[in-house]
Amino acid sequence: MNSLLETGDWVVLSIYFFALIGISVWVVLQKNKNTEDYFLAGRNVGWFVIGASIFASNIGSEHVVGLAGTGAESGMPMAHYELHAWIVLLLGWLFLPFYFRSNVFTMPEFLEKRFDSRSRWFLSVFSLLGYVITKVSVTIYAGGIVVSELLGIPFWYGAIGIVIFTGIYTVIGGMKAVIYTETLQTVILIFGSLIITYLGLDAVGGWEELKATAGSSHFNMWRPMSDPDLPWTGLLFGGTVVGIWYWCTDQYIVQRTLAANNIKIGRRGAIFGAYLKILPIFIFLIPGVIAFALHQKGIIQLDRSDEAFPLLVKTLLPVGVKGLVAGGLMAALMSSLASVFNSCSTIFTIDIYKKLKPATSEKRLLNVGKLATAIMVILGIIWIPIMERIGGGVLYQYLQSVQSYIAPPITAVFLLGILWKRVTSDAALATLFSGVFVAVARISAELMKEDLTGFMYTFATINFSHMCIFMFLFSVSVCIAVTLFQERPSLANVAGLTFGTLTLEQKEAVRNSYSKGDIIASAILVLIVISVLSYFTG
Repeated sequence: MNSLLETGDWVVLSIYFFALIGISVWVVLQKNKNTEDYFLAGRNVGWFVIGASIFASNIGSEHVVGLAGTGAESGMPMAHYELHAWIVLLLGWLFLPFYFRSNVFTMPEFLEKRFDSRSRWFLSVFSLLGYVITKVSVTIYAGGIVVSELLGIPFWYGAIGIVIFTGIYTVIGGMKAVIYTETLQTVILIFGSLIITYLGLDAVGGWEELKATAGSSHFNMWRPMSDPDLPWTGLLFGGTVVGIWYWCTDQYIVQRTLAANNIKIGRRGAIFGAYLKILPIFIFLIPGVIAFALHQKGIIQLDRSDEAFPLLVKTLLPVGVKGLVAGGLMAALMSSLASVFNSCSTIFTIDIYKKLKPATSEKRLLNVGKLATAIMVILGIIWIPIMERIGGGVLYQYLQSVQSYIAPPITAVFLLGILWKRVTSDAALATLFSGVFVAVARISAELMKEDLTGFMYTFATINFSHMCIFMFLFSVSVCIAVTLFQERPSLANVAGLTFGTLTLEQKEAVRNSYSKGDIIASAILVLIVISVLSYFTG
């Protein structure tokens, strides 16, 4: 197997890795004194680092390759998901004040403070299982392929090597190591990918030539509601439900904002992260469309859509820059992997171990956190042969649909729990369990759809994004119905954790936590999102 990299590329790649090691060593020398240091970087992280970390956590190597592949195959419809930037604003403006007021480490911990320990246990176990089966497995599998292709080494060497390297600095340095290495990785990834977009546009003959060659269908985000794969209704409304779950309630993302010293810094980190979230349209999706156009012109031979990004790297980039982009791709892998390792470690230590043994010392909890991270690394390695057997492409699409089934009940519980003080703990639990029941039923029906008829066949085959909308409406209905059939809960225990229980002092504190600049920056972002939605109409 031959490497795509030449001597100059290896030099650039080596410099990148040494910089990464340097940051990790700097973090280790500072030492983690307690769980707040290890899991939330001492709650002393700046807005720029938080925003970069949010972006880097979101963008994995499978995201880079898959998004470019989708751009080559289908064009712009998947841009709907990248325009979830406005939902990242929702994290900063709506959810974060309640999270900070509750002073929590994790999202399950917030559910316990808002409802009761049963909801916390549910989300803790559910999140850990979900992370191992989805985020860890897909990231390691896709990353192993990317590294083996770039470096010309066997898949196993690439996958295990990158897992161990990422695992070491995550175990030793904790959240601080993760969040500061992600800042460097964000810069590398964006810079390298922008170069590909620029050189790709130059090769194809400019923007107007790209539109003419790719055709209007590739530049249309709004597919008909009857489209079997990418209906605009599903992408817009179902995508929003998934987006609120992922960006506003998932430990994987929210933990970055909780590392801020105060709500103002956390919100500004979310706003900056929202701006960065728009970039994948132009640095991953558009390069996919460029690859399609270059194929149409006969300049490159694109046999499979998922080869779009690696093919552009191989074809367009000069020596040295190729090494930089290779570093960016590996950065995407390592940042996502480090984030999920750290999030799993946090949930296990704070929501499970500390819950079972509340008298445990801070030093003991630190060691448990490190051990939990190491176990995640080992589980990731064990999972590799299973992933290799299943195959990456089909599984990635399948997991995208699975997210649409697990998001609705969690989104409903967090949204209603914050917006409506009347929601009871029994209602929250009923919503979570009934949502999982419907999700399991849908996945099972999908697997057996060939043998089904009538309503059950429709239930099994309706587009996953439309199914997400129905499941969200179902979850909201369950939550409201159970709440209304019960007595009003005592509000003493949830004071400040829901809109109807805010004191005058708390409302004043929220007003003092933002400036005109924050409002203007958020408004401009919303206008950019609307402009992109309006522009890509075919």
